[in-house]
Amino acid sequence: MATPPQASPGYSRTITPQMDSLSSKPDQSAMSPAPPTISSGAPRFPPPISQQDQIPSPSIKLPTMLSPANGVKTGSSVPHMSTPPGPPVFASPVRPAAVPFRTSPATPQPVAFSSASSLPTSSPPYFSNGSVELQQQLPSAMEEPVPDGKSPCVLFSAHKVLKHKKQANVPSLGFGVLVSPGRDTSPGPQVIQRDPHRCHDCGAYSNLYSNILIGSGQWQCVICGNLNGSEGEYIALSKEELRNFPELSSPLVDFIQTGNKRPSFVPVTDSRTSAPVVLVIDECLDEQHLQYLQSSLHAIVDSLPPTTRIGIILYGRAVSVYDFSEESIASAEVIPGGASPTQEALKALIYGTGISLSPMHASKEVAHLIFSSLRPYKLNVPEASRDRCLGTAVEVALAIIQGPSADFSRGVVKRPGVNSRIIVCAGGPNTYGPGSVPHSYTHPNYPHKEKTAIKWMEHLGREAHQQNTVIDILCAGTCPVRVPVLQPLAKASGGAFVLHDDFGEAFGMNLQRASARAAGSHGLLEIRCSDDILVTQVVGPGEEAHIENHETFKNDLSLCIRMLSVEETQCFSISMENRHDIKSDFVFFQFAIQYSNVYQADITRVITLRLPTVDSVPEYLQCVEDEVAAVLIAKRTLLGAKSHSDAIDMRTTIDERVKDIALKFGSQVPKSKLRRFPKEISLLPEFLFHLRRGPLLGNIVGHEDERSVLRNLFLNASFDLSLRMVAPRCLMHREGGTFEELPAYDLVMQSDTAVVLDHGTDVFIWLGAELAADEGRSAAAVAACKTLAEELTELRFPAPRILAFKEGSSQARYFVSRLIPAHKDPPYEQEARFPQLRTLTTEQRTKLKSSFIHFDDPSICEWIRSLKVVPPEPI
Repeated sequence: MATPPQASPGYSRTITPQMDSLSSKPDQSAMSPAPPTISSGAPRFPPPISQQDQIPSPSIKLPTMLSPANGVKTGSSVPHMSTPPGPPVFASPVRPAAVPFRTSPATPQPVAFSSASSLPTSSPPYFSNGSVELQQQLPSAMEEPVPDGKSPCVLFSAHKVLKHKKQANVPSLGFGVLVSPGRDTSPGPQVIQRDPHRCHDCGAYSNLYSNILIGSGQWQCVICGNLNGSEGEYIALSKEELRNFPELSSPLVDFIQTGNKRPSFVPVTDSRTSAPVVLVIDECLDEQHLQYLQSSLHAIVDSLPPTTRIGIILYGRAVSVYDFSEESIASAEVIPGGASPTQEALKALIYGTGISLSPMHASKEVAHLIFSSLRPYKLNVPEASRDRCLGTAVEVALAIIQGPSADFSRGVVKRPGVNSRIIVCAGGPNTYGPGSVPHSYTHPNYPHKEKTAIKWMEHLGREAHQQNTVIDILCAGTCPVRVPVLQPLAKASGGAFVLHDDFGEAFGMNLQRASARAAGSHGLLEIRCSDDILVTQVVGPGEEAHIENHETFKNDLSLCIRMLSVEETQCFSISMENRHDIKSDFVFFQFAIQYSNVYQADITRVITLRLPTVDSVPEYLQCVEDEVAAVLIAKRTLLGAKSHSDAIDMRTTIDERVKDIALKFGSQVPKSKLRRFPKEISLLPEFLFHLRRGPLLGNIVGHEDERSVLRNLFLNASFDLSLRMVAPRCLMHREGGTFEELPAYDLVMQSDTAVVLDHGTDVFIWLGAELAADEGRSAAAVAACKTLAEELTELRFPAPRILAFKEGSSQARYFVSRLIPAHKDPPYEQEARFPQLRTLTTEQRTKLKSSFIHFDDPSICEWIRSLKVVPPEPI
């Protein structure tokens, strides 16, 4: 038995799952993880420094109040977005992981927006900030420095900004920010119940960094330097009085829009605004798949709130819309699936005597009856060749959601206040009716028909978005679903596309989580920065916004992004550059998010932050967040990986990036022409190594369709989920039910231990052979590992599959292939990153090495050296 490893300084942490180590059932009350500090993996921020130089700790207490949102925004035509995550950090208790948007490379001219559409952009005119000069002209303004703020919705790749353009704009490292517009914050943001004050020149909002003349109530915009009036509201006897205004004391505030637009606004409860959920179900399933699906469907019915309105539609060669008016029989209206439904058919359905949408409290028994009545496919036709009119079924679902509010004769559609949701349960491709493709790839006209189907599906998704309906597509089984055709339908509507092995536990969990997700609507994100900063690329679930403001801001150069939906599981990744050398001590960033929430309230969330500027490159590198930078780089890289051959090219791009970072920021090795990778960002190569060989770019996932789905999920995912999808989090079980976080190297596979590996969309539990032989200890270890896995993924969407296996089994390759190989490295290098090995005897080392499943992959040190770069310490 190996001596218990010692905690490796600076990397490992001990965690205790909320359960009795001998029990397989978690304590539900104790299991709920503490609210994450940012998104999903706690990012590491340095402790606050002086008020003028540093951003204070994110644990600022934000009181709760209410306030109306006022103006609309004006947008410049520059599309960008980006967010990077960080390395796994284990906190006690374990925090759940979470789940982004894109744009083209940065130039002061046009930038590409890449979520699904490209945003042409023109660079805003260069204008002087003038904040320094104006401050000198305001002697009676608040002169004491306001502390910098942090927001849990915003993560920068560095806490400081380099002043010199040439140093700052090195593309291999880059600078950017991750913005999670719909992220729930704890404590909640300050809520204000009055219209916000906005700069008359550029449209920016007043904030805690604004200079204020307390005698006249005028305030200076931090973005453009303009002096604005406050209609006397900011007149105060002292600067302390001004701190009573939430927007002048907190970096994050929410305004609730009332006023002229919503004079009769009254906050309402979920029970009055529950948007409908329509299940669109494939009826061409074999018996085994159908049994699993029925179990998942029965479970979702039991989990939905009683006020949720539900609709059930089946599709095969025809579309069956089930009627909830019948209490003892499963009856349905049938519509042909070979073409889009006619207006007459939709009118007959919507204005008929049947009930297509019904609250759960009134229809639960009928829904169970409907699901129990489903029968397997009986014809002797291969799975891939069965007629499935998925496109027609979604069209019908959209029509019944709109209901009588749609004027079919004029094509006018009334938009509901919140997002409805269509959840498609698919077991095969769309091969019949609109948006379909031929049964066989060998069809002589297949490429053309596929291209036509993709365009039709994207158009249908955009129609759904215009009707405030999100479409999630959950696929399962062994039949190819033609991902390139179905994915645009989910993407254009703001929904998710998820692949499963079967219709079992993971599918059922995702079905429940998809139906329970609250989605805001009419979302708009405005990005404003100091004149020194240029947004160059945006990645995430949105598209360029063309807005006609009733308000006039003559110099509004903000970048406006229309969000397809507003959910906690999404985020926008924004890349930035210096326009020129920066002369000021700070640069400012303001993010304004406007949307209608699930209570039908119009919210404007304003987040204003500032970062200090520095001349010193080493000082800047010390402020870089490796995790955030890695995710930002990964999102920019994945944009170019549209096929398997592209992915291979992107691996080469990562190699070149590491070489360039060492060249631009590394130190010269004495008596050598080689450069050493900078020690300040020593974790970055490890994340990039995981990226190039993991499921996003490597060959771990077998089919290109699966990799394509993962890439699209990653581009829109939250920081937490993005981080886990790039770099897995490795947790070793200890006696007593605690866990220690260790580097994700194959050196962790010690036969007397159990290990949990969280890789975002998959969680693996590996049981060493020696531990597995002890039935009592292994049962306790597996129970603790399963509890931990459930805690880690409790709020994650999509819910990952959780696989458990023993050392030496064939499935153990899933686990081993995701660890960094290190057993071929010399002992001193192994011990440098895994100090626990120092306690092992020679015999134990030999036994440990012989237990590895050997792959041809190089170790991380071998990879870095192959690039003619000297690895940093501790790598």
